[in-house]
Amino acid sequence: MSGTQPLLKVEGLEAGYGMPVLKNVSLEVHDAEIVALVGSNGAGKTTLLRALSRVLASRGTIVFDGQELTHATPDQAFKRGLVQVPEGRQLFDQMTVRDNLLMGAYRRNDKAGIARDLDKIYALFPRMAERRSQIAGSMSGGEQQMCAMGRALMAAPKLVMVDEMSLGLAPVVVTQLMEVLAEIRKDGVAVLLVEQDIHLALEGADRGYVMENGHVVLEGTARQLIDNPEVRRAYLALE
Repeated sequence: MSGTQPLLKVEGLEAGYGMPVLKNVSLEVHDAEIVALVGSNGAGKTTLLRALSRVLASRGTIVFDGQELTHATPDQAFKRGLVQVPEGRQLFDQMTVRDNLLMGAYRRNDKAGIARDLDKIYALFPRMAERRSQIAGSMSGGEQQMCAMGRALMAAPKLVMVDEMSLGLAPVVVTQLMEVLAEIRKDGVAVLLVEQDIHLALEGADRGYVMENGHVVLEGTARQLIDNPEVRRAYLALE
């Protein structure tokens, strides 16, 4: 990967809520790469996603797809293809599944492309095709997570940031969602996966970063991190 320009390059990022939470965070994500961002609750993972999507102001450098994003608005980041699937899904509960999915494409005006992508979402998530006319808030948690991920993909993103995808979901559903992430990377979409379930995240990722107390303390290929004695002892309960 070192010979190619990263899709996302973050250097010296600092952000917080009055008090600093992120301290000198640097990371990279390349095209069509799944990168896991792992660590315990309170490590700063969600704060980092909020800074990257520009919901939260920050200091440092964020370069996305060759463009400086450090002072961009959330809307500008979204339009450039940096899209987040938030923790807790945050669907429009009283709208149908189809309308929720189409909300992801609200910035697009290519009607044929939107229709094509909607069909692709239904193929990726057959349950969404079955539930397309159902009120989103009446679905199970797993189905709502599928809808939230489908909505993000309807924005035609270059990078999808997924926050705590597995939270509260049955293992069989989580396995299906991980398969979808592997499928979309075949289409060239990069994924930054934030997870407390470190084993799950690293098993499905190419590379990973471990965060503690607002710092990146370890980085490497997913296999290097899984095999790292410190990670195995502290997070995987394997040694």
